[in-house]
Amino acid sequence: MQHLVDTNNFSDKQIAQLLDDAKNFKNNRPIQLLRDRLLITLFFEPSTRTRSSFEVAAKKLGAAVIHLDPSRSSTKKGESLEDTFTNLCAMEPDAVIIRHSENEAPGMLADMEMTPVINAGAGNYAHPTQALLDLFTMVEHFGDVKGKTIAIVGDIVSSRVASSGIRLFTRMGLNVVLVAPKPFMPKSDLPQYEHLEDVIDKVDVIMSLRAQLERHSSPIFDNYNEYARHYCIDHDRLRDKEILLLHPGPVMRNIDISDKMLEDQRCKVLEQVKNGVYMRMAILKLLLLDS
Repeated sequence: MQHLVDTNNFSDKQIAQLLDDAKNFKNNRPIQLLRDRLLITLFFEPSTRTRSSFEVAAKKLGAAVIHLDPSRSSTKKGESLEDTFTNLCAMEPDAVIIRHSENEAPGMLADMEMTPVINAGAGNYAHPTQALLDLFTMVEHFGDVKGKTIAIVGDIVSSRVASSGIRLFTRMGLNVVLVAPKPFMPKSDLPQYEHLEDVIDKVDVIMSLRAQLERHSSPIFDNYNEYARHYCIDHDRLRDKEILLLHPGPVMRNIDISDKMLEDQRCKVLEQVKNGVYMRMAILKLLLLDS
């Protein structure tokens, strides 16, 4: 039984297979590989893109999906996460897809070895399917990403997208640099910069992150407009540079990325959403059929 708690659960060979399968699913109408399979989604935090992407991916492959709303479940009556999971597994699903505020939650459930567990985002540490779809988006654009440089910009310390991405991208041979004000910066050996202008001529990709000022106890900026003045990705900063622009969503318009740049062909935000379906199809195939 294999799980996806973080991308290190997959070998290099499996990641190469995921990239190939995602490309094939995107280029060819998929067959119903997962007909008669049942998936349960268990999201303890709000989600638009990830939850719907998993559901679309599963249904494109022929699987049935049941969503359990924790706000209406027995967890509200004091039932533990482990007991909720055990009861769900008694119904014999083929996998459980979970999002949780605690970093350790998906790993704890995976260690119970009852059904494949897929981490759809946990705490500020891991969002492996986002990292994999971002890798797919870059590979699709560049072909070979080894040696390319990506700047991750924004509230890095709060971001599970950044955390998972850093581990996967460096593993795949990308050079990763971090751009953020010091309170947004994690402890890291990676190159760190406070100003976008210091790296803009050195990068092939910029990954902008949502500004999460609400996660910080002491104010860093007076307001979001002040943050945007330093870190919003706009046309004045990118000009005519051939830089790929990514964002995991939701995008705060004119704070993370300007309206004009969201319409620019260098911006791949909607392509990431599209690719998320195909990468998650590949992940379901790998975990439910190939492992």
